[in-house]
Amino acid sequence: MEPAVRPAPLFLVDDDPAVRTALKFALEIDGYQVETFPDAESLAACPRLPADGCLVVDLQLPGMDGLELVEVLRRRAVRLPALLITTHPTAQVRSRARAAGVDIVEKPLLAGALGEAISRALTAPPA
Repeated sequence: MEPAVRPAPLFLVDDDPAVRTALKFALEIDGYQVETFPDAESLAACPRLPADGCLVVDLQLPGMDGLELVEVLRRRAVRLPALLITTHPTAQVRSRARAAGVDIVEKPLLAGALGEAISRALTAPPA
């Protein structure tokens, strides 16, 4: 049986093509519509993002990092919920994420952890 397609799109930013492909595949199996980007600048260049959906962004990216991307989008009034995927976030990263209203999902991504975080982000009241 095919999973129901979830209405809210996901915008996945990760510079590692293997990780990007694997996450896209896993999230599509869960029924999400996933659009991928290899770097922060590619997503930031999108002229318009929908009002619903979720950002799933790696912290360490070439050029602009994942938190900088969210900050840029917030200044453009993009209020999509955002998840930051990273390994061993520092206190400074946690503080920046909290200030930007971004939840952190730590790598390695355990089975279901990212999907659960996305589900929570999509059902939480807007920030």
